[in-house]
Amino acid sequence: MAYDNICKYLAENYPGDLVKWLHDIEVTEISVLKTELNTEPIHADSLTLLQTPNQILQWEFQTLPASKPSLPLRMLKYWVRLKEKYDCPIEQVVIFLKFTRSQKVYTNQLVDTNTSHRYQVIRMWEQDPEQFLANPALLPFAPLALSESPTRLLEQVAAAVDRIEEPLAFTNISACTQLLAGLRFDQRLITELFPEDVMQESVIYQKIIQKGHKLGLLEGKREGRQEEGYSIVIRQLTRRFGSVENQLQQGIQKLSIAQLEELSEALLDFETITDLTVWLAEHQQ
Repeated sequence: MAYDNICKYLAENYPGDLVKWLHDIEVTEISVLKTELNTEPIHADSLTLLQTPNQILQWEFQTLPASKPSLPLRMLKYWVRLKEKYDCPIEQVVIFLKFTRSQKVYTNQLVDTNTSHRYQVIRMWEQDPEQFLANPALLPFAPLALSESPTRLLEQVAAAVDRIEEPLAFTNISACTQLLAGLRFDQRLITELFPEDVMQESVIYQKIIQKGHKLGLLEGKREGRQEEGYSIVIRQLTRRFGSVENQLQQGIQKLSIAQLEELSEALLDFETITDLTVWLAEHQQ
């Protein structure tokens, strides 16, 4: 997912700022470990690993809690692999970016026969936005934070981004902020508050283009990809619940590519077809 690329970009370019936020410690020596844990049975495309003088830090950014295998089991697998490789203390943090009512985002451990493993969980919609607004490196996370007036918060974020004086930092932070804001806000509002041409020049945006992540912002084969995504979602729903009534199918057809990707993950948590109706109502407001 492109959101993973954005978070990895921020972690690799501003590791000290993220360590301060996620672990509340000041660290001057940080190495970003490029080596992925991609040997079976683990494939960690979105895994971010950092090494300090005393420990390994693992960050897992998630848009939704759906995961196969389950996230708690994955975190245990990561811990075992890291412990074997580095033989030092390991701190694990899972950061959920997009609001959900799923109880899975409140799980922070795996408990099984003779086994118990814990990790830290952060839900972005519960975070104080002030800590992000005060630090340019963390601004991209601010639109997802707690707020009684989300639109006002996005206006504050846009103003803070506009105050970044260094041109390259301004370009890339602005792009990251706009892309992550898409998890919560309508694209029209984002475009009103942020200069779209700035995003086109950013390094992270170009990386997303190169990897084919459109996020509903790129031209080209959009229609074909949207139709393909629609077909995949309908097949998944049919296998889970049988036939899908026409009104729901029409609602799904109106979804963007990014929303279809989100739905394909979210439906793994659906227990009845009513969950689909509720999800569509929340994403078509």
